[in-house]
Amino acid sequence: MKTDPLALPKKRLLSIDTLRGFDMLMISGAGSFIYLLHGKTGWPWVDALALQFEHPPWNGFTFYDFIFPLFLFIAGMSLPFSIQKGLDQGLSKSHIYWKAFKRMLILIALGILDKNAPTPFLDWSEIRFVGVLQRIGFAGFVATILYLNFHTRSRIFWVLGLLLFYYAAMFLIPVPGYGAGDLSIEGNLHGWIDRNFLPGRLLQKTYDENGIFTQIPALCLTVLGTLAADILRNETLADHLKLRKLIISGSICLAIGLIWGLHFPINKHLWSSSFIMLTGGMAFLSFALFYWIIDILKYQKWTFFFLVIGMNSLTIYMIYRFIDFGYTSRLLFAGLYRDTPEKWHPVFESIGALIVVWLLLYFLYKRRIFVKV
Repeated sequence: MKTDPLALPKKRLLSIDTLRGFDMLMISGAGSFIYLLHGKTGWPWVDALALQFEHPPWNGFTFYDFIFPLFLFIAGMSLPFSIQKGLDQGLSKSHIYWKAFKRMLILIALGILDKNAPTPFLDWSEIRFVGVLQRIGFAGFVATILYLNFHTRSRIFWVLGLLLFYYAAMFLIPVPGYGAGDLSIEGNLHGWIDRNFLPGRLLQKTYDENGIFTQIPALCLTVLGTLAADILRNETLADHLKLRKLIISGSICLAIGLIWGLHFPINKHLWSSSFIMLTGGMAFLSFALFYWIIDILKYQKWTFFFLVIGMNSLTIYMIYRFIDFGYTSRLLFAGLYRDTPEKWHPVFESIGALIVVWLLLYFLYKRRIFVKV
């Protein structure tokens, strides 16, 4: 009987955990630190870099727009490894579905807590029901279903189909008072759906960037991540061929995103189809770079700093919401920088907070404490 190469077990890849750690570092404080450098050094290149860590007001793209899509992609890359582990242990598909569903519910609950604490239980109109963790949970659940029931080529068609459906809906379905194809802040279909069908508080008042309709294109990033994992888990391919496939896949997605953006603007607020393909391509290429350096060339000593963060990504995301590391940083380090120009104090405070957070995660890492859902 012929063996399916994708059914073979594959050891955990250091490059995945390292890239996840890099991404979480940007989410949890490094991005803010870089942005705080704007206007302080007098060096134009530093100011230009700092501005890459601020979201555009509407259409457009900066590196900061890439951080969350990259995490959705990495979540998709991890799925096939964990699913295969479950299958190897004898778990049925229905059991894996149930685990993915429970994980989604837990992430939704944590996401609501994260975005609303202290939660206004007596006024549900002030509760924000959508957010980052909710999106990760939903995307992971749908990607699990698709992975267990469709091969690589079929999932490619699923991605294209969902993005084309979203594209068509945004341009063809008329919004009352604005008509069809209005992609303005006030007139887009996504915002109208949120205002009429999403209960509670909307982050941007007239819409929520993590709202109902944008769940469709966003989950495609997680499905794209499972496609990258298919490449990695294919035991018939040598490492350099896997790298080539990752680069080709990323280049194709990137080109599609840029071309599509000529008509459907690249826009993180709308999670436009062009934005998904652009960031999906960037995710393929970013991982290809990490995979080449870490798992092919074996330059691995530098990865430990990011590995400590990547192994506890949920912890670092939630802990920033409930612990004021800026306050802790001031208590510990303000004496070292109090005589420097005052404009630099927020920068030093941010560095101190990152140090404290990393040391806490290192403490958990050394004791093999990893918070996962």
